[in-house]
Amino acid sequence: MATKLKEFATTLVAVVEPDTSARVVAQLMRRHHIGALVVVDTLDKNRPVGIVTDRDLVLELMSEGLDPAVFTAGDIMSVDLVTAKPEMDAVDAVQLMKKYRLRRLVITDASGHLAGIVTIEDVLGLLTRELAELSFDLGTSRDRETRERVADPV
Repeated sequence: MATKLKEFATTLVAVVEPDTSARVVAQLMRRHHIGALVVVDTLDKNRPVGIVTDRDLVLELMSEGLDPAVFTAGDIMSVDLVTAKPEMDAVDAVQLMKKYRLRRLVITDASGHLAGIVTIEDVLGLLTRELAELSFDLGTSRDRETRERVADPV
């Protein structure tokens, strides 16, 4: 499975700036049916500086009873952003996710600008398609072999 991230990653990424309120972050996640938003630099809106997830909202604010209108994406985002390049192989991306225990990788180009995002669900979808194709190919081979044996009995 030599598949590059650029072949299946999401290129339309929902973003917020660091000063976006946590309440708005939660509302955007709900509206777009997503579990994370990439936080971009206020001046360079193409440069990711962090990521804020639904888990961040729950663990940092909700569980502590804090007001999401007071806190911002910048207050609760993960700043140790692990990124990948579009040319990275999917298997290498899985290893990176495993190493850092991540469900998502932000994809940046050579200039450090946001190029996409890949989630564990994206990778699982890719693997599912690959396994389905393998299963089909094996079934086709078996059927061909059966036809050949019937046509040329020993």
